Amino acid sequence: MATLLLSVSVHSQNNENKQSSFQENVKEDIQEFRDFYSKKFSNIDINEFKDGVYAIDAKSREQWLEIEEFAPYEISVEEGEEAFGETFANGKSYIDCFPKVEDGIRQNYPYFNTETNQVITVELAINQCRKTNNEKPLAFGNGTLADISAYISFASRGQLLDIKLPNEKAYDAYMAGKKFFYSKRGQLNFACADCHLQIAGSMLRADLLSPALGHPTAMPVYRSNWGELGTLHTRYAECNKNVRAQPLELQGEDYRNLEYFQTMMSQGMEVNGPSSRK
Repeated sequence: MATLLLSVSVHSQNNENKQSSFQENVKEDIQEFRDFYSKKFSNIDINEFKDGVYAIDAKSREQWLEIEEFAPYEISVEEGEEAFGETFANGKSYIDCFPKVEDGIRQNYPYFNTETNQVITVELAINQCRKTNNEKPLAFGNGTLADISAYISFASRGQLLDIKLPNEKAYDAYMAGKKFFYSKRGQLNFACADCHLQIAGSMLRADLLSPALGHPTAMPVYRSNWGELGTLHTRYAECNKNVRAQPLELQGEDYRNLEYFQTMMSQGMEVNGPSSRK
C-alpha cells in the first residue's frame, strides 16, 4: 500500500512539474512576442496594439476614429443581439448555452475543452449550441454567425483576455498553432510571422501591415474590402489566398489552434471588438 501511494504521489508530482513547465514556456513566448513589438514600436504602449494598424499609424488612426463614430458594424451587432434572443424549436435559446453573455464571455475564448481535447472558439461554440438544440448549423465566416459573434464581443468590451492552458494536450494545440504562425506557405513562401511580426508596420503593395499582437481582441471585424462583417478565420483564409496558398477549412483544427496561439500572445489585453478595418 505504501509503495502504491508513493507511486501515485510521484506521478502527481511529475504531472505538476510538466504543467509548470508548459506554463513557463508560454509565459516566455508571450514576453518575447511583446518585447519584439515594444522594441520595434518603442513609442506605442503595449495595450494600444488592440487597435491593430491604427495603433502605429497616426494618420490612419484619425480616419479610423471618424469611421468608428458611425461604425459600419452597428447594424450587425443589433442583428446579432436579435438572433441571440430567438427561441429554438425546443423552447430554448442561446442564453441557455451562454448564460453569462451580458457579463462578458469573449475574454475566455478560445478555450481548450479537456473532454473533447480540442480548441473551442466562440463561433464553434455558437454552432455547438445549435446542434445541442437540434438546430441546423450556421455558415462559418460571415452572415448571422458573425453577427452573433459581434454581439458577444460587444457585450464583452473592456474585459481582459484570460486564456487558459489546462493540460499537456492543450499545450500541444498551442504549439501546433505556434508552428502554423511561423511556417511559410503558398507560392509566395510567406508565414503569418513574416507580414505581421518581422515586417509589421511596412507597406506591402498599398497596405500597411498590422502587428499580430492584439489581432484577436477586435474580432469580428468589418473590412471595407469585404463590405461586411467577418470572423478571424475569414481573415486567416484571406491571408492564405494573398500568399497564394490554399485556404483551410473555417473553424477547422488548424485555424482554431492558430487562434489559440495568437490569442494567448494577446493575453491580458482588452476586448474591443467588433471593430472596423480597411
